[in-house]
Amino acid sequence: MSGHGGHRIEGSSRSQRICLLGATGTIGRATVRALVARGHEVVCLVRHGADRRDRRMYELREVLSGASVRLASVTDPASLARDGFCNERFDVLVSCMASRTGEPRDAWAVDYQAHVNVLQAARSAGVGHFVLLSAICVQKPRLAFQYAKLAFEKALAESGIAYTIVRPTAFFKSLSGQIERVLRGKPFMVFGDGRLTACKPVSDRDMAEYLADCLEGARYPARILAVGGPGEAITPRQQGEQLFALIGRPPRFQHVPVKLLDATIGVLSAASRIVSAVAVKAELARIGRYYATESMLLWDAERACYDAAATPSTGRDTLFDFYSSVVNSGQLPSLGDHAVF
Repeated sequence: MSGHGGHRIEGSSRSQRICLLGATGTIGRATVRALVARGHEVVCLVRHGADRRDRRMYELREVLSGASVRLASVTDPASLARDGFCNERFDVLVSCMASRTGEPRDAWAVDYQAHVNVLQAARSAGVGHFVLLSAICVQKPRLAFQYAKLAFEKALAESGIAYTIVRPTAFFKSLSGQIERVLRGKPFMVFGDGRLTACKPVSDRDMAEYLADCLEGARYPARILAVGGPGEAITPRQQGEQLFALIGRPPRFQHVPVKLLDATIGVLSAASRIVSAVAVKAELARIGRYYATESMLLWDAERACYDAAATPSTGRDTLFDFYSSVVNSGQLPSLGDHAVF
């Protein structure tokens, strides 16, 4: 595994024609801005809306200024070819696309099969470089969405197309779910003592610039890059302490035993054998436990531990600067499916 820090990869800076997936997400939007600012021609493929097609296209073009927008279904190869690639040539494909919740059916449909569909269409479109935004948690797979991501990473590696797989650590939004809770006077919730895990969170803007840098290193035929944000790794307890410091209150924590998560998973797993609909809840509980007990850092297999020092960094934005801007502005981030806890 290789990586680079906050420095731009050496290579060609020529304008390229790029097909981009996942453009409506926060990382995708930031990536569109970064690519357009560097002079690339960007075509965004976004899924069909259920209705109001004209209104949706207007809104998307406003949000994704400087890029072309096409509505296509990534789960339908025919639509992908007809409405997305349109028998045109592209130099690079960049995917920021991911399943929304990580539940098994969605994960295998989007993280794997939709990407396989896109890969096949990309080959026909002459794409020479595929940049995939994956996740650092696939290092220690235990969950359906991790296995789905790994299955596509394998398919991409075996495709013959030059590829760059980027495995980021946590994003700011995924660590912002408790800002409102703290502002309302409630304690910050941590698992165990709040020091079970750590991460090096990276901002949308810095991640987008990193992905744009990857296009300029296409002469490297195959890379898997782990990357986090700047500074030292941060524990959940440190996140809580900083939030309370920003609002001028003494820190208060609610400690949740990991065994409680285990008990919840056990109950839901047992119930899912009787009521199939409960299986999704059981998987979401397993996802929660994973993030409560596993660090989002580079895994050292030889020493069987996470290595913060070895986890590459990029950018300049810090999580605590982000917290400060939210607290000072009073504008809470729209979390959607990003909040972990």
